[in-house]
Amino acid sequence: MEVTGRLRQARAALLVSFLCQGVAFALLVTRIPAVQDRYGISDALLPVFLAAVPVLAGAGSIASERLVGRTSARAVLRTVQPLLCLSLVGVGAGGTLWQLALSLAAFGLLVGALDASMNMLGVGLQRRYGRSIMLGFHAAFSLGGIIGASLAWAGAHWHLTLPTLFGCSAAVLIPVSLAASTRYAGPAELAGAERAAAEAAGRSLPWRPLLPLCFAMAAAYIADATVSNWSAKYLQDTLHSSEELATVPYNAYMVTMLLGRTLGDAGVQRWGAVAVVRAGTVLSAAGFAVVAVAPGPWTGILGFTLLGVGLCAIVPQVFAAGGRRFPDASDAAVARLNLFNYVGFLVGSPLVGAVGDAGSYRAAMAVPLVLVLTVLLVSRAFGGAARRTGTAAVPGEAG
Repeated sequence: MEVTGRLRQARAALLVSFLCQGVAFALLVTRIPAVQDRYGISDALLPVFLAAVPVLAGAGSIASERLVGRTSARAVLRTVQPLLCLSLVGVGAGGTLWQLALSLAAFGLLVGALDASMNMLGVGLQRRYGRSIMLGFHAAFSLGGIIGASLAWAGAHWHLTLPTLFGCSAAVLIPVSLAASTRYAGPAELAGAERAAAEAAGRSLPWRPLLPLCFAMAAAYIADATVSNWSAKYLQDTLHSSEELATVPYNAYMVTMLLGRTLGDAGVQRWGAVAVVRAGTVLSAAGFAVVAVAPGPWTGILGFTLLGVGLCAIVPQVFAAGGRRFPDASDAAVARLNLFNYVGFLVGSPLVGAVGDAGSYRAAMAVPLVLVLTVLLVSRAFGGAARRTGTAAVPGEAG
């Protein structure tokens, strides 16, 4: 299949969108302590606010399925990305709890719709390219996360207020995302995929073929939430590192995640999605095992670093496999799979925390270890035979 210049432009535009999303999300999650201080939120109340975001994001993801059926993934993405940046500004600029609740609610709904619509376009473009390109989009998100976390560090270092940090960031992100949106893939580039999605929107999409992929998505995000929420505490409290050294595991994880996703599409092309996911699953379990038995902080950092390489391919390949299973309803499949992103995020941190409080955080690392290892049991689902006769799978992904 010929890859035209217009397709390349659409791919570049979507890479920019993933990058901007990574920046915005990282800015929020890395400045949660500053948000807590600004609004005077107690430690007991903070989890309520934080739990509401993934719950509403799940609702936004499902709502996007209907919106895309009536319009297009391009139209939804074009609309929600600038609004997400504005909701980030609202989080930083408010002064009362109701204003924070309103801004976080908007952020949650919009981030769900944004994640779903971006991945819908990514799956459609991968089908047109005829080869694996999904990991590259998620690599752009990881790079955006590193940029966003760095901006947050700079804001804290130079004592920038939240309205200044979030406002200045949005002032850059909004025009960049709007400029990119003029080149998003449409019906002409997706060869009728959007029309097929609109026709499929009124039909019932069965859940059963998606359940193995839903489980893999949730398991991957439980593992991811363990790293993002517990790596610093684990290093400092269990492995007795310094406060400065405790910030290293997450950064190392993000860097290896970025590298793995940058190189991962070539691996999928060569060995197939099933083989890549299986290798990543085993490596992820090994990473958690190293963390659990680590005698000191640097061994623990090594384990978290391995996790970045191991987990990098699972989520992009969940979306790709869903698109292959339902080529005539890939947008609906992606929206449903994206819901389990937030299920994993919502379940992961409290589950690990509860086990850690009841026993030890070394034992708590066994929870994501076992869950991610069980992805091996559903790994054949990543081969993803099409549910419509005559639809070819992406070369190199039959596994």
